Amino acid sequence: MPGDAATYVFLINSLIPGGAERSLVELLPPLEERGIHPIVLVLNDREIGFQQEVIDKGHDLRFVRSRNLAGRVREVRALLRREKPSLLHTALFDADIVGRLAAVATGVPVISTLANTTYDERRVAHDENLSKAKLAAVKALDGFTARHFTDHFHAVSEAVKASAVASLRLDPAKVTVVRRGRDPERLGRRTPDRRARVRDELGMEESEIVLTVGRHEYQKGQVFLIEAFARLAAKRPGAILVIAGRDGNATADLRSRAQELGVSDRVAFLGHRGDVADLMAAADVFVFPSLWEGLGGVLIEALALELPIITSDLPATREVIGEDGTSGIVVPPGDADALALELERVLADPDHAAALSSGTRKRFEGHFLLEDRSSEMMDLLVSVAR
Repeated sequence: MPGDAATYVFLINSLIPGGAERSLVELLPPLEERGIHPIVLVLNDREIGFQQEVIDKGHDLRFVRSRNLAGRVREVRALLRREKPSLLHTALFDADIVGRLAAVATGVPVISTLANTTYDERRVAHDENLSKAKLAAVKALDGFTARHFTDHFHAVSEAVKASAVASLRLDPAKVTVVRRGRDPERLGRRTPDRRARVRDELGMEESEIVLTVGRHEYQKGQVFLIEAFARLAAKRPGAILVIAGRDGNATADLRSRAQELGVSDRVAFLGHRGDVADLMAAADVFVFPSLWEGLGGVLIEALALELPIITSDLPATREVIGEDGTSGIVVPPGDADALALELERVLADPDHAAALSSGTRKRFEGHFLLEDRSSEMMDLLVSVAR
């Protein structure tokens, strides 16, 4: 441990692209500025994502080498006893379970981030890739370790807090909401020059770009966006749907659905991109069609880039865009017809598009600046640490 700095251990599944991963990486510099030494402890070594960024910036990154639960628990427990940190923070299911079990009898307080509405009824009812028996077992393990081996919880939204309190039977007093933030300097602004440059690089100079960002998972609802896009494709011959995000369990279905609907030549699957802010600067409208969600980090980024936003009507997404209609519009989750109608309105009416985005930057600066949210998050961590 360097000098007399307090040490906090941050245990996470991996540093692949994702909201929890991005938020952790962006929290490291302000922690160090406050005199705290963060150790980032990762269960899975992955080249894609933020891992190299953490290494390049000189942060203390370590890996758990064991591949099974018992071995991981022993390894993490040994590190906790060796480093004697003031706090263990866990994020994402595997890390939550390993960390909570590892900290037993070490005296290290544990705080877990709750980042999604994992046990949402829509998921249980409609996700064909989900084993209901497996989910029940996961929920039981998650709830038991949460109630018995976790000192406090950080929820990324009020929606997540309400979901976790109900589904895991948590004490509401032990759950503190701190929403995610984003760095405006990293994201930049949506200028005409930037828009033209990125569109030229994409070969979409004259296109109407409909953008969505997210891994290819059932949760993200991209199949309904493809169906909505197909409904308006004939009316908007210059429109193209851009899907940025890594492959997942829905990739094959998304590609086949675009083929079935005859729009595969107008749906661009870009895969994982490190330049999401550039894509947003080039786009005409941003769509967030998730079926359930914890908060939606890319929604926050779309606010910062002042894009017209169409999002699924979820408790968490309303926390992002607000209620006054100047930061986006909501449609029922999974409703391709409603989504197609709103897309047509945005693309056909520049005044309507401008009205939808008129309050986005103000909303971002008022609620989601990284500096403000990081300060709030650090205060929470310090309050739980020993």
